[in-house]
Amino acid sequence: MKSSFAYKLIPPRPSFPAGMTHTEAAIMQDHFVYWQKLLSQGTAVVYGPVADPAGVWGLAIVEVGTADEVRALGGCRPGRGVWHVAVRGLRHARRDRPVMSSERSAPCLT
Repeated sequence: MKSSFAYKLIPPRPSFPAGMTHTEAAIMQDHFVYWQKLLSQGTAVVYGPVADPAGVWGLAIVEVGTADEVRALGGCRPGRGVWHVAVRGLRHARRDRPVMSSERSAPCLT
């Protein structure tokens, strides 16, 4: 059985990504490719930047078999040593099949 984990990727400064250096931009490109691969493999469920007024940070939800596997993902990611990472298990994560737009009866589901 797989477990769900949340990754919080904390950038090197609050103003990031504005004013990225060329090196940081290259790492971000590798970062995107890395997470896109995990998404297409089904390991990552969702990932992307969070528009926090205090500063943008990254979020990824992954599903893996063990805590060792989630740690291994973090050890392989581009930007390690530059961006800080906090990983937490999701206690009661639930993932249902997606609702297709044709199945929605109203803009608000009640």
